[in-house]
Amino acid sequence: MIQPDMPTPPWERTRRRAAPSRIPLTRGRIVDAAFVVLDREGFDRLSMRRVAAELGVAVSALYAHVDNKDELFELMYERFFDGFDLPEPDPERWQEQVKDFARESRARLLAHRDMARISMGQMPFGPELLPYVEKMLALLRVGGLPDHVAAIAGDLLSTYVDGFVAEEGVWKERSQGEGVKSWDEMRDEMKEYFASLPPDRFPNMVAIADLMVDESNDYRFELGLDIIVRGLASYVEPRPGES
Repeated sequence: MIQPDMPTPPWERTRRRAAPSRIPLTRGRIVDAAFVVLDREGFDRLSMRRVAAELGVAVSALYAHVDNKDELFELMYERFFDGFDLPEPDPERWQEQVKDFARESRARLLAHRDMARISMGQMPFGPELLPYVEKMLALLRVGGLPDHVAAIAGDLLSTYVDGFVAEEGVWKERSQGEGVKSWDEMRDEMKEYFASLPPDRFPNMVAIADLMVDESNDYRFELGLDIIVRGLASYVEPRPGES
């Protein structure tokens, strides 16, 4: 066993050591590192310099693969769709298929801190994402939505999901600070405050106060989604032979 702090034997001084192998830097590795930084530091502290530090390379090395932070966000957004398979449009189930799309989108956004903020700044019209847009339009049109409604329905859904998840992230961040009250404490305070309001001036708030603060995020998301999809469905004209 070699003892520590011993001098190197002369016959080993000229022996060549194999250089450690270096993993090639690729766009995929850069995006992987960007997600690590995003989850740890959050959107506001995600930078090319921090991504480079995560990879153990000079920031200049990143620019051989990614032009700037905007392009990095685009690549992260494209990664968001990896494995996101939209179903074949079914005219009998299009409403549930739209809801499934929204549910899956929310789950994917929640998987990474502040991913909703990146998503809100992107447009899915690059070559990699156009097939998803095409399939979503097919899903909306097969249900009978008029073209002027189908044209903006996908954006409407994405805006709802992005905004909902972004708000979830804001409140999650707030609840993790030191000395911050728990949601249960805040809810009890709000219920107590609503109950103290003069019912002659605020009859509606007093009547439904519990429902305004007691429901879970999952419940609120599903209800909002149902409201949107029912609204879209109201534009569908009856098919020939249907009343």
